[in-house]
Amino acid sequence: MVKLKKYNGFLKLFVIFLTLFLISSCSKNNYNLTKIEGKQLPVTEKAAETPEIENFIKPYRDHINKDLDNVLAYCPETLDKSTGKWQTGIGSLMADVCVLRGNIVFNAREKKNIDLCLLNHGGIRAILPKGNVTTRSAFEIMPFENSLVVLALKGEQISEIAAYIIKEKKPQPLSGMTFTITKDNKAKNIMVQGNPLDLNKTYYVATNDYLANGGDSMTFFAKNTQKFDLNYKLRDVLIDYFKEVDTVVAPKNIRITEE
Repeated sequence: MVKLKKYNGFLKLFVIFLTLFLISSCSKNNYNLTKIEGKQLPVTEKAAETPEIENFIKPYRDHINKDLDNVLAYCPETLDKSTGKWQTGIGSLMADVCVLRGNIVFNAREKKNIDLCLLNHGGIRAILPKGNVTTRSAFEIMPFENSLVVLALKGEQISEIAAYIIKEKKPQPLSGMTFTITKDNKAKNIMVQGNPLDLNKTYYVATNDYLANGGDSMTFFAKNTQKFDLNYKLRDVLIDYFKEVDTVVAPKNIRITEE
C-alpha cells in the first residue's frame, strides 16, 4: 500500500512536470496547447502471451499448483456459511479448530488454556465442498493474512459478546460458549466451557487480529486486559488441522438456542 501511494505520488508529479514542459515548449515555438488527452489501456486475459515469459513462469506455477492441490483430508458433506440461523457447520468447525490448534501454542507459551473463540461470519470466504480437502481449500476459505490472537477479557465483556451476536443476527463462528436468546432479545444462561458465566473472572478468548483491533464493530475486544499474539495464521490453523484428521466432520452441538 505504501509503495502504491509513493507510485501514485510520483505519477502525479510526472504528469505535472510533463504538462509544464509542454506548455514551456509550446510558448518557445509559438504553439498553443489546447488540450491534453489520455486513455486507459486495460490489461486483459485476451492479450497475447509471450512464449518466453510463459515458459519461464510455468515451472513455478506448476510447483505452486502441485502444493495447493495436495490432498490433506476428506469432507463427507458440503459445509457453507448460509445454512443456519445462529450457527453454521463451517463456522462452528473453524471456531473449534482455532481453540484446538491455538491451545497447543497458547498452553505451551503461557501455561493457560483458551476458554472460547469468536470469529466473524464475513471472514469465511468460501464453502468447503464435499470431497477431497486440499491446501487450496484452506486458501479459498481464509484468503486473508489474519493471525490468531488471544485476549484476556472479564466476564462482563463475555456478556457483551452474546449481546453483539444477538444484535447482528448472523451466525458468528463461536466455540466454548453457549447461551439462550429470550423473547425480548436478551442473552440468558450464558455458559463458558460448561460453567455459568462469572462476571468477575478473566476468560481467554481466541479471535483474529482484525477483530481484536475492533473490526466488524467488535469494540468489546478493546477492553482486554492482556493480549497474546500467537503468530499463527488462521489459514495455517486450518491446514494443520486438515493434516491431522482423515475426515473433516462439522460439529453438530447446539451453541445458541431461542426461547
